[in-house]
Amino acid sequence: MKNGKLLKRFVPYYRNYWRIMLVDLLCATLTIACEVIFPLLVRDITDRAIANIANITITYILIIGAIYLGLRIIDTAANYYMQYIGHYMGSKIEADMRREMFAHLQQMSHKYYNETKIGQLMSRITTDLFDVTEFAHHCPEEFYIAGLKIIVSFAILCTFNVYMTLIIFAMIPIMLVFSTYFSKKMHSAFREQRKSLGDINSQVEDSLLGIRVVKSFANEDIEKEKFEKGNKAFLKVRKKMYRAMSGFHSVTRFFDGLMYIVVVVAGGLFLAYGMLGIGEFSASLLFVSTLLQSVRRIVEFTEQFGRGMTGVERFFEIIDTPPEIVDSNSAIELGEVRGDISIRNLTFGYGDDDTKVFSGLNLDIPAGKNIAIIGVSGSGKTTLSNLIPRFFEIESGEILIDGIDIRNIKLKSLREHIGIVQQDVYMFSGTIKENIAYGNPSATIEEIVAAAKASGADDFINKLPKGYETFVGERGVKLSGGQKQRISIARVFLKNPPILILDEATSALDNESERLVQKSLDSLSIGRTSIIIAHRLSTIRGADEIIVLDSEGIAERGTHEELIAKGGIYYTMLNI
Repeated sequence: MKNGKLLKRFVPYYRNYWRIMLVDLLCATLTIACEVIFPLLVRDITDRAIANIANITITYILIIGAIYLGLRIIDTAANYYMQYIGHYMGSKIEADMRREMFAHLQQMSHKYYNETKIGQLMSRITTDLFDVTEFAHHCPEEFYIAGLKIIVSFAILCTFNVYMTLIIFAMIPIMLVFSTYFSKKMHSAFREQRKSLGDINSQVEDSLLGIRVVKSFANEDIEKEKFEKGNKAFLKVRKKMYRAMSGFHSVTRFFDGLMYIVVVVAGGLFLAYGMLGIGEFSASLLFVSTLLQSVRRIVEFTEQFGRGMTGVERFFEIIDTPPEIVDSNSAIELGEVRGDISIRNLTFGYGDDDTKVFSGLNLDIPAGKNIAIIGVSGSGKTTLSNLIPRFFEIESGEILIDGIDIRNIKLKSLREHIGIVQQDVYMFSGTIKENIAYGNPSATIEEIVAAAKASGADDFINKLPKGYETFVGERGVKLSGGQKQRISIARVFLKNPPILILDEATSALDNESERLVQKSLDSLSIGRTSIIIAHRLSTIRGADEIIVLDSEGIAERGTHEELIAKGGIYYTMLNI
């Protein structure tokens, strides 16, 4: 995006802080006043001394000293506000943007996360926005200060000697042309650096989350090689960035010196021909110093500006990615849900190619029934369990709950009425109590314990040193697979949904853990519309109906006894 467009989109974030910004700019004006008055005081002292040294009295010096001391006190107070409140305002804008980005990411579909590296997202929501604090504070402030200083310096210098002033200011555009050239290179390098850093974050996250697999295969050297590859790429980008930065600062330094040479030579000539007073010449040197400081600040701010704009640009790249699945304008809240599920002419594919997982699938699941879905890998079992809560958008057809198309139901309401227990249980870093309460954040401790008892988790929880206050560790590493699964079932008990989806919830467990978890699942399924995605066929014998899927859709359906008697796919799978 062009910088102008980015700035136009960024400006509204100041809306809540415009009073702070106005005071900040007022303080900036006071600091400018303090700086430009000093050369005028020097000129007055110099002119008085040249006219008659007797004019430099102790009283006069004390008055000048008192005036300048007062100015420095004002300058110090104004600068304190700018540094403290101004930076805090930048932090608040950063926090607003981070909040907006996080809320936006919460709306993104499963497909988005399947195609996006989490490390890249982490980099954007943290590192990229750090520079926004400095940018948000300094962008208006630096341009305002520099612009006002240049205007005031130009006006005052013109009163000394117009020709010398024009010569001095003629150098500024040339300086800006060279600075802008290197600034663009820096902006490009900053962007590459952020992307490279995001890649490193992704690789490190992937390696550390899979550290147990790494160690079990003794592949530490392979992970080191992968990291080194990314690290070298990052170093290469940094080298490019520092090359541009060095050129940028070197050009600035060269023009600083050139500006002083111009003042000394031109000012000396004008002084020799009586076109410039001695006091004005002295003041000119100080004004040029102030002017150079202003130009240098705005030029050096370009580096910070580049970093900030890169962060802002990467922020809007996320914000501008629309959620694939959103509520329609006519979406409604579900009331009392019976749990009837109807699938009509469902067609769906993941979009990677023309292959369809389902083509014209039809299925009715009556309320309160226990339906098992089995099939070979790739037949669409898990896909179906993801389509009912609308984690993915179907291509055509419809899925109805109590006769209402799920696309006409608000997402939050739809998912509040569906409980899901998956094979891969995710535990949040926190206590067991907090993990169970995730099913109903407003639940009391009595309700949490009741849910744990219903899931068969209460016994093992009470044997832990801190009971329900036991920390589960990162991703629940302190718990066994069976324990995590029972806690996830307790979550769903606490949620108490009318529709239940069990996606291979016991396939990764040992026999004893499976027995305990299956008992909990049987209890959980009572009185609910239950869809069981099964890997172990022994767990679905008591289902009201068994659906067998293949690449063409529904291949067989019926009770356990009916399918055994039929001697088809189910019979074959059961006897393998």
